[in-house]
Amino acid sequence: MLNPEVFILAIESSCDDTAAAVLCNDKVLSNVVANQLIHTQYGGVVPELASRAHQQNIVPVIDAALKKANIQKEQLSAIAFTQGPGLMGSLLVGSSFAKSTALALGIPLIAVNHMHAHILAHFIDEEGFEKPEFPFLALTISGGHTQIVKVNDFFDMQIIGETTDDAVGEAFDKSAKILGLPYPGGPLVDKYAQLGNPKAFPFTKPKVPGLDFSFSGLKTAILYFIQKKKIENPNFIDENINDICASIQYTIIQILMDKLKLAVQETGIKQIAIGGGVSANSGIRNTLKEAEQKYGWKTFVPKFEYTTDNAAMIGIVGYQKFLSQNFENASVVSKARIQF
Repeated sequence: MLNPEVFILAIESSCDDTAAAVLCNDKVLSNVVANQLIHTQYGGVVPELASRAHQQNIVPVIDAALKKANIQKEQLSAIAFTQGPGLMGSLLVGSSFAKSTALALGIPLIAVNHMHAHILAHFIDEEGFEKPEFPFLALTISGGHTQIVKVNDFFDMQIIGETTDDAVGEAFDKSAKILGLPYPGGPLVDKYAQLGNPKAFPFTKPKVPGLDFSFSGLKTAILYFIQKKKIENPNFIDENINDICASIQYTIIQILMDKLKLAVQETGIKQIAIGGGVSANSGIRNTLKEAEQKYGWKTFVPKFEYTTDNAAMIGIVGYQKFLSQNFENASVVSKARIQF
């Protein structure tokens, strides 16, 4: 008989955020994230600096998560950690800590695919949030990934569309950089876009067959557009920042929605769940909610704190794997690229 209370300590360290969470079954007791501000001066994540910062942050973050959850480490049932994909140095900090702690406590070790976690974050028991029913379509959008996934069960997932070059988060951040906005620029584009006219400056959508995406051409088009306009008027960006951001955001959302509509048409599945850091974007959230009325879809948008990289989403996958006794031994290795 399984203990009705399963306590999972989850660790996420795939990029530049050190995160730890404690879950009791599918309920989050604590979810602590330490951001790394050092990368802002470089305009992007520096892998070596990221792994050093993880080493500094991991003990205080895990300590804070246990205290906030009011749990002693001896009460833990298992430890879940991000195996990949991500920055190798960053992943190794989390996996090394997870392995040694699981060994010291004599409890199971659970390896988690970061991209599965973004999708399964929807199954965290959170008041006011519904859980999707299988099968559903997941649109996973982040700084490093853009995927449409057909989700048949917790660990039966199939990528049916993905980016052929850049991820959607990169398109937002690079567009922000072109406009002279600080890193990370995606949230700032969203902020200005809410004040602008989305039809002010039309950008051409890339023509990509099937359900795949491409964003590199759009980034180039935005760069040339801004360069041309600045020659005509050096103050163009300052005078039109809201409209530029609104137009960029509108184009990106239309690209995503066109592919989602095609995916629904091809699969007949009308349940859509979004995940990943870019799903925090207000324009995407609003457009998806409108799609419920417009196309008869049922859409699922996770709680804001479960969209960006966090350990609660690692914990919910850990809980599902615990139920099926899907454990690893200390020989498990971190992987910068991992089979979906």
